[in-house]
Amino acid sequence: MPHLPENVLRCPVCAVGMELSTAGRTLGCASGHRFDAAKQGYFNLLTGRGTAFQPDTAAMVQARTDFLGAGHYDRLRDTVSALAQRQIAAPRVILDAGAGTGYYLHGLRRGHQDTALLALDISKFALRRAARLLDDDGVCLVWDVWRPLPIQDGVVDLLTNIFAPRNPEEFHRVLRPDGVLVVVTPLPGHLAEIADDAGLLEVPEDKAGGVSATLAGLFHEIEAVAVDYQLRLSRADVYNAALMGPAGHHLDPVGLSARLAGLPEWTAASARFTVQVFRRSAGSATLADL
Repeated sequence: MPHLPENVLRCPVCAVGMELSTAGRTLGCASGHRFDAAKQGYFNLLTGRGTAFQPDTAAMVQARTDFLGAGHYDRLRDTVSALAQRQIAAPRVILDAGAGTGYYLHGLRRGHQDTALLALDISKFALRRAARLLDDDGVCLVWDVWRPLPIQDGVVDLLTNIFAPRNPEEFHRVLRPDGVLVVVTPLPGHLAEIADDAGLLEVPEDKAGGVSATLAGLFHEIEAVAVDYQLRLSRADVYNAALMGPAGHHLDPVGLSARLAGLPEWTAASARFTVQVFRRSAGSATLADL
């Protein structure tokens, strides 16, 4: 059964506390709202209008699973885990907002065996993978990060946001007063060697500076690390790198395969990221501050 302390989640319908059933298959609140787990293990909390944003498709998720499974971002995953461990030795609750397949959250689990893990993403296809990977250590929630998060005030110790949208006000609300936010963004030049062939989106200059600006007043940066190393990519890896990201929503897989057929068997490419660590500032008071 997934591990979840009491008073962590709140109902997306009425905002009162929501708890996990003894069997671990139902989330419910005192008002009577119930959400049953899908057979693949995740909970879909999106009710009513759902989300206006386009979730990652099954093909995109498969591409990401294959690319990450080849170990290309293991160094990034290990850097995130090391920085988090340095700031919070024993977190009670870790939330990954935009968790995808759970790859980075799974990496964090290895250093925090007794921690409750929350994986949040709008793609049910991604969370099927996350539920399988995290097994009984994680609770996977289909949710839109731009809406009020289904999480109580001030209960999250560590929040990770990796290649995903950010909701500063909600991140601030759910983190405890001294909680930590880790944000990962690509640096200019990331995968530049394959960008034209793969149809990748260009990384804007000073993306990390933009992150700091959007978080100003609610969070203050305490550490930033550049992760820069070389990859050796097969044609299949290049295909997966193209399809697994935002550009994958607009790419035709058949056309992409044909375009990449002329590539050499192996291509060198740069993996370039910024990992920024923020501490929650006092900002607007939540119940946890009072």
